[in-house]
Amino acid sequence: MRFQRYLTGVAIAALLAGTAMAQTAPQEPAAAGTLNPAAGQAPPATPPAAPQFQMADGILATVNDSVITGFDLRQRMLLLIAMTQVQPTPENIPAIQQEALNALIDERLQAQELRNYETLVVSDEEVNEELAAMAQEVGVTPDAYLAFLEAGGIRAQTLREQLRTQIGWQQLVGGRFQSRARVSKGAVDAAMRQLSEAASKKQYLIGEIYIEAARVGGQQAAMNGAAQLVQQMVQGAPFQNVAQQFSAAPSAARGGDAGWIVAGAVNPTLQAAMDQLEVGQLSRPIPVEGGVYIIYMRDKRDGASASLVQLKQVMVELPETASDAEVTAATQRLAALQPQLTCDNMLQRATSEQGLLGADLGEADVQNLAPQFQQVGRSAPVGTVSSPVRTPLGLHLLAVCGRRVGGAEAPDPRAVEGQLFRQNLANLGRRYMRDLREDALIEFKQ
Repeated sequence: MRFQRYLTGVAIAALLAGTAMAQTAPQEPAAAGTLNPAAGQAPPATPPAAPQFQMADGILATVNDSVITGFDLRQRMLLLIAMTQVQPTPENIPAIQQEALNALIDERLQAQELRNYETLVVSDEEVNEELAAMAQEVGVTPDAYLAFLEAGGIRAQTLREQLRTQIGWQQLVGGRFQSRARVSKGAVDAAMRQLSEAASKKQYLIGEIYIEAARVGGQQAAMNGAAQLVQQMVQGAPFQNVAQQFSAAPSAARGGDAGWIVAGAVNPTLQAAMDQLEVGQLSRPIPVEGGVYIIYMRDKRDGASASLVQLKQVMVELPETASDAEVTAATQRLAALQPQLTCDNMLQRATSEQGLLGADLGEADVQNLAPQFQQVGRSAPVGTVSSPVRTPLGLHLLAVCGRRVGGAEAPDPRAVEGQLFRQNLANLGRRYMRDLREDALIEFKQ
C-alpha cells in the first residue's frame, strides 16, 4: 500500500528482542515456505479484531515539548498490527508496544521540526488524496478503508495525523536535500559500467529483511525474532509490510526490495542460501556477522542475453608457421607499444608505423568474438589495452572501448540515475532524523 511510503522505519524490531519463539536455523539455510505474492494487496475478508491489552491513559513520555499518552500508544500499536498483519500474542505485546513507542517519538520529532518551516503546510486535500490512493490500491473506497480500520479499534484521525506528518517530512527532506542528492554523470557512468560488467553473471531479484543484533539484544534474540517473523510471513503476513516495519536494511523504505543482486557480490552465507531458494520461497533465518537476514527469492535469471563490447586492435601479422624468434620479436614490440596506446590514438599509431595493422572491430556480442578475444572482451576494464594476444593470424593488442548489456535487460541511464538519487535522498533523510534524536530531550514516565 502507498501508506508504506511514509512510514519512517526508524524504530527497528523491538518486537524481536522480547520473548520471540525460539528456533535455530540450520547451518545450510533452506526454504521455510512459499509466499503469496498478492499478500497485502487487499485487506482480509473480515476486519481485524482489536487485541486486548491494557495501559494507562496518562502521559507515558515527553519529547521536547510534546507528550505521548497511553491512548496515542494504543492507537499506534493497533495500526502497526493492522498494517503488518503480524499476529499479536501475549508474549510479544510488550515488544510491539516498544516498537510503536519508538515510532511515535520519531513522529513527534518530525512534527516539531516541520513547525520551523511556516510555508510547509500539508493540506487536508493532500491527506485525502493520499488516503484515496491507499484505498484504491486495495480496491476499496476511502470510507470503506477507514471503516475497516475503525472496526479494528483504529480511529481515522490516528491515520490522518500520521499521514500529515509523514507527507510533510518527505516534502521537507526532498526540498532541503534535493541539490545534495543529485547524481553526477560520473556516478551514473560508473554504475552503468558495473551493471554492464555484471550482466553476464547469474542474478537474483530478492526481498530482504535484516535484523541488526545490536538493536534487538544480541545475536540469539535476532535469530529468535527472525524465526518468528518467518513463521508469520509463511502464515500470510505480507513480506513488504513486515520489511517496512522491522528491517534495518536501507531497502526497508522500499518494502525490502533489494533489486537484482549479482552472484558473488554478497556474503558467501547469503550466496549459498540464494542458490538453494526457488522463486517464490522465503528463507529460514540466515545468521551473518552482526545480525540475521531473511531472504525472499522473487526471481532469478542467468544473465543478459547479450554482452556487447566495442573493440579496437593493433596487430602484427604472423602465420602459425612463424618461428619462435619472430613471435618473440613481435611480442616485445607490442609490449613496448602497449602502454602508449588508448582507444583514441590506437588507429593513428597503427597507420604511422611500418609493420602494424590497425582496425576498429566495432561492437559485437562477446560470444561471437574469436575465442582468443573473448576473455578480454568479457573482463578487461573499459579503456584498457590488453597484453599481446596470439591467434592464427598474428599477435594483437586489443583496446576495450565500451561495454554494455544487450537485450531487454539493458540498464536505462535515467532509471539508474533515479535510483541513485533516491538512495542519496534516503541516506540524507536518515542522517537528519538521527541528528534530531541526538539533540532531543526525551523523558519516559514511570
